[in-house]
Amino acid sequence: MDSSTLPAVAEELLREIKKAFQETSHDTSSSRLKFIFGSCAVPALDLVDQRSVTRLRSPSGRILYQVLGSSGKLYTCYSSCHFCTCPAFGFSVLQKNESLLCKHILAVYLSRAMGACQELSVSEEQLANILLAEEEDEG
Repeated sequence: MDSSTLPAVAEELLREIKKAFQETSHDTSSSRLKFIFGSCAVPALDLVDQRSVTRLRSPSGRILYQVLGSSGKLYTCYSSCHFCTCPAFGFSVLQKNESLLCKHILAVYLSRAMGACQELSVSEEQLANILLAEEEDEG
């Protein structure tokens, strides 16, 4: 798990969750998640339960994640650089520095740890179109 931008305590908690799921105890430690990640923990778990996280992989091995938000909007998340295209990430994480991450990025980390990601193979062109569409939305 490449989450080197997260504090060590957050990384350790995600490792424990992954281990718990590998041992089939399925203990998500929601109280610890809430303590570390705050108000986005429960909504992130809901997104994981709804299987809202899709990992897109191109033939060259490039990976990005898309999360279907509770509003029905699709957000693109980059776990490699700890970034989400949602407004909450821009405001709470980048501008205000109030949170470590948004519920979408946390859902990506949790779904990876729990093995709950949807998987989708896409062509290089499809991946490029997704990335270009994100740039147009921001611009």
